Amino acid sequence: MADKFLVPVYLPRWLHEPIRNVKRAVVPAKSKARTRGIIDIHGERNVEWSFLSAEMPSGPGEAFEFGCEQGYMSLLAAQRGFHVVANDLQEQSFSWQHPSVDFMLGDFLNLQLPKDYFDLAINCSSVEHVGIAGRYGIDADDNDGDLDVMRRLGEILKPSGALLMTAPCGKDTVLRPWCRVYGRERLPRLFAGFATARQEFWVKNDENRWRACDADEALSFEPRNNAADPHACAYALGCFVLQKARVA
Repeated sequence: MADKFLVPVYLPRWLHEPIRNVKRAVVPAKSKARTRGIIDIHGERNVEWSFLSAEMPSGPGEAFEFGCEQGYMSLLAAQRGFHVVANDLQEQSFSWQHPSVDFMLGDFLNLQLPKDYFDLAINCSSVEHVGIAGRYGIDADDNDGDLDVMRRLGEILKPSGALLMTAPCGKDTVLRPWCRVYGRERLPRLFAGFATARQEFWVKNDENRWRACDADEALSFEPRNNAADPHACAYALGCFVLQKARVA
């Protein structure tokens, strides 16, 4: 095969600018046409962490993070003056060390923890995975696993304790093998035993960017599953500050 050579073609200055303007007008439009309507959950941690960071109270006190994974929120709580128990079902290797953070490995529902002890609990999009087999080492379905976790979080919180949390929202469904999506039916069940002090909802726009919305729009969102890639799924986000309900 003969070698190919690229021969530069130089345009006069008066012609270069009109051609460049035409390219700018046409190429971006084609790019947007290709990507418009392709919605996923990319960037969800930016929304969740910014909300939880803004709502994080100051210590001193005892805090518990359920499903800590990288431990970012545990570190933040420690920096705010709390002593933190960071829990996860899988072993974690934090990229940092803090004297006020203790990691506790194991199934939260089987841990020996004192009741009415913690001032603060943190749950950054973790509870929705409980009882969905196939991820994070979960090997068996449990239809009420998420509800059991929320009840247990209520038990270990002091009567004045707060729960900061985020969760996928939209029309009620299960995106197997990844997570639940909470809608008008299951979200109130999830929050039984808590009072909602503050809530914030987000949904993706046509350019795949998160934007704030109201509860009705978020809970009406039609989730989309991708069984091969959890990050290619689509749902809305709910961010909440919950207070342990007082027993009459």
